[in-house]
Amino acid sequence: METLAAKRGTRWLARAGLRPTRQRLSLATLLVGDGKDRHVTAESLHAAASAAGEPVSLATVYNTLRAFCEAGLINEISVDGSRSYFDTRLDDHPHFFWEEEGRLVDAPAEDLRIARLPDLPEGAELSRVDVVIRLRKS
Repeated sequence: METLAAKRGTRWLARAGLRPTRQRLSLATLLVGDGKDRHVTAESLHAAASAAGEPVSLATVYNTLRAFCEAGLINEISVDGSRSYFDTRLDDHPHFFWEEEGRLVDAPAEDLRIARLPDLPEGAELSRVDVVIRLRKS
């Protein structure tokens, strides 16, 4: 019998037209199975899969996250040149990044005001604006 979490994962993949392979389904279930938004790194998702008894390589996790991004299921948020987080919440919203903890969380979008963006180069269109507010404990 399929669990509610697995059903959510299956529907999530179907919405993007992705084939529900065993590995995609197990990762999708971890990402959206409880209905909550997540910010994960490939490493944290790999650890969660291992803890759940799902045999999946880190390379497969990276490849699957890229496929989820390309399908429009998640967004990649780069916090520096070496670390990316993957966000299941797709609406426009800013983030707080806790530097000491390496933790990315949603920030209240209603409090953010962007007065003006620079003129875009000729031949370019705006894809999205990522706002990451870096924090340290005081």
